[in-house]
Amino acid sequence: MRQLNNFNLLVSSSRFNEVNSKAELWFTLLMCGDEYSIISDLEFMGLITAMTSLNAKDVISKIKDILIKDPNFFTYILKIIPIDFVCQTDVKVIDQIIAQHYDQYIDKGDTFRIVLKRRKGVNEIIERNSFIKVVAKNIENQVNLENPDKIIRFDILGNYTGISFLKNDDILKIPNKYNPD
Repeated sequence: MRQLNNFNLLVSSSRFNEVNSKAELWFTLLMCGDEYSIISDLEFMGLITAMTSLNAKDVISKIKDILIKDPNFFTYILKIIPIDFVCQTDVKVIDQIIAQHYDQYIDKGDTFRIVLKRRKGVNEIIERNSFIKVVAKNIENQVNLENPDKIIRFDILGNYTGISFLKNDDILKIPNKYNPD
């Protein structure tokens, strides 16, 4: 399996359905207007990445429109997360990216929450509380854990980390037979 270190969509599926999810995603991105997306496996079962030439959050919006017309459009894809930055899994590098870019995504009055997703095994070396403390120290906005205006999400995927600045509805969760919610 190849790990792609440049992606702007992180997609989850049920285990052993990654190939089917890749086909669904490729077709969906084609419908959204991207003829040359790159879709790759990860070392983590149930996860794939995609690099689309389109704005990832615009893709989420287009897929929501597709799902309004056909709620059963997806069979294998469970969740699609837009990714704003990909970097080496190094707290100093991640902190630098947040310090340089957070104010482009989070307005002065916005509240925020940090979400850290570590995959089992290789990523347990990053301790949650110290990581959040280091990353949050440069953000002057107020924290709201219950109903934040923005979510800063970190998906740690081995040597690479995907960083997302999200509104509550930017993550697309698809209800289907594997994900009934």
